[in-house]
Amino acid sequence: MANTAKNKIKTIAELSAITAKARREGQVVVHCHGVFDLMHPGHIKHLEAAAAEGDLLVVTLTPDRFVNKGPGRPVFNQHLRAESIAALEAVSYVAVNEWPTAVETLEAIKPSVYVKGSDYAAPEKDITGGIAKEREAVEKAGGRLHFTDEVTFSSTQLLNRFFSAFPDATKTFLEGFRKRHSAESVISSIQKLSGMRVLVLGDAIIDEYHYCKGLAKPPKDNIICAKFMSEERFAGGALACANHLAGFCRNVTLATCLGTADSKEDFISERLRPNITPVFFKRNDTCTPVKRRFVDPVFMTKLFEVAYLDDFELPERTAKTVAEYLERHLKDFDLVLVSDFGHGFLNRKLIRLAAENSRFMAVNAQTNSANAGYNLVTKYPSADYICIDEPEARLAAHDRYGDMRDIVTHLGKQLGSKKISITRGHLGALTWDGKTFTETPTFNGSIVDRVGAGDSYLSTTAPLAAAGAGMDVIGFVGNATAAIKLGIVCNRAPVEPVQLFKFITTLLK
Repeated sequence: MANTAKNKIKTIAELSAITAKARREGQVVVHCHGVFDLMHPGHIKHLEAAAAEGDLLVVTLTPDRFVNKGPGRPVFNQHLRAESIAALEAVSYVAVNEWPTAVETLEAIKPSVYVKGSDYAAPEKDITGGIAKEREAVEKAGGRLHFTDEVTFSSTQLLNRFFSAFPDATKTFLEGFRKRHSAESVISSIQKLSGMRVLVLGDAIIDEYHYCKGLAKPPKDNIICAKFMSEERFAGGALACANHLAGFCRNVTLATCLGTADSKEDFISERLRPNITPVFFKRNDTCTPVKRRFVDPVFMTKLFEVAYLDDFELPERTAKTVAEYLERHLKDFDLVLVSDFGHGFLNRKLIRLAAENSRFMAVNAQTNSANAGYNLVTKYPSADYICIDEPEARLAAHDRYGDMRDIVTHLGKQLGSKKISITRGHLGALTWDGKTFTETPTFNGSIVDRVGAGDSYLSTTAPLAAAGAGMDVIGFVGNATAAIKLGIVCNRAPVEPVQLFKFITTLLK
């Protein structure tokens, strides 16, 4: 039977058997791996050069779920990509990978030659660190790594130019941003944050999602009726901020308060990253806050929420213990990130201590259903960096319809802050450095869940602000982070540095 494009496509297990047979027959097996999102002349030349290194060329593709190039990628699904590669005469077989990287595949296929493009020849430029692990896997099986030196094109550049899902305003913004900043410079500024010592100070929250399927209306009552399906619990609030931060900064301390009635301490400790040092204060008059949301899992629609919390101020003894800790340790940190959900942890004395003794203080004072109108950023004089959303800014300025630039200028002067980010949902972000405003559009693809997007924006931009980054870079990185976070259910996982770096590279090619 002719080796048509369709029957060239195999599973990894089938490919392993084929290459094992080829090796026994003395054939030289060559292997290429990649995303191959848009087939172009550079891919063809690369694969033809790879085929010349042996007798049998097999190509494996990164599956859709592991393509970390940001929202909207890959443009072409794994089946179309596999068919496109299989149609090339130089290619003997194609398979869609089963893992995030090629390491496990290399161990299964055991090629004599593993071929990569010349852009991977300098391992120090590989932000994932994957090429070193792939080299190790190839050489362990007795093979060698080979780099082609053919004419190169960029799928990402071509897709950004001809297949971009972004509106014209976003394309125009990115064109201008590329002239001022390269992907390498932005990524480098983030990587330099690794040595920063950070204290996250704020409310611990347990987010619960109870997934339900809606049923018919009960015949006797006008109520929502739903069938329970499953549940998930997440570390939210300041816990989520600490987890995001800990991917970018090696030294993160989390100071928060748990209720002794139902502390959830074991659950929380298990879900904090290993490089987070938790400092748990205890109050014996309540439980640790829990927000239980009932969710339709098909479209992640929230049906209703039940909150378990008492948001009275800390008991005097607990507040004194927290104050003593802050007096001793605030100067130990380069950045104090305040994540204030208004659930009773941070009273005015503690806020004043943080404001007066922090080297650099970044603040988000969140307005939510439990504290609307009572937890405003105006509680924080002398904050070095303020990061709030537009409704919170309007509440703080008592200005419902005014121009946002006037509101930001007013808040900056009132609070003595010269670095402000205002997140504006589908309108993107507005940043201000005391003189200049920058508007950054959204980079969102499909939105899975909005919960926690603002926390992710805060967590990556606060250390950049403390390090002196420009507000245009802060808005860009914050919106890129939020775009990734919008594809994650609640706080199921933090935004990882490699995810962010790949997306930045995609946006700026």
